[in-house]
Amino acid sequence: MSIINPVCWFDINVSNIERAKKFYETVFDIKLIDLPNEWGKQCAFPFENQGINATGALVEKDDYVVSSNNTIVYFSTKDCITEENRVEESGGKIVKPKTAIGEFGFISILLDTEGNTIGLHSVE
Repeated sequence: MSIINPVCWFDINVSNIERAKKFYETVFDIKLIDLPNEWGKQCAFPFENQGINATGALVEKDDYVVSSNNTIVYFSTKDCITEENRVEESGGKIVKPKTAIGEFGFISILLDTEGNTIGLHSVE
């Protein structure tokens, strides 16, 4: 079986769920979904079952340690600049501003309020 776009879920570990939730809601202009308390402190990114893209959740961890060597999750956007313009006012940092990646479009690399490295990807 050949799987196209095999990623189906991601967790972004954080030390402060409320602070991280506010960052992602502001930068991406979305509303995160609080998951049941019995699963621990988690909130999911908006999604549609059977949607074409992956989704995931912020997950609060008591033993979370900030590291610059974590996995980078890339978020699709129309233009990386839109979200870049919201990052610093939301408590994050821009590590690599919008950069061309040839025929594949553009990326930006950011740090969220919890020290996670995340990416943006756009075709424009």
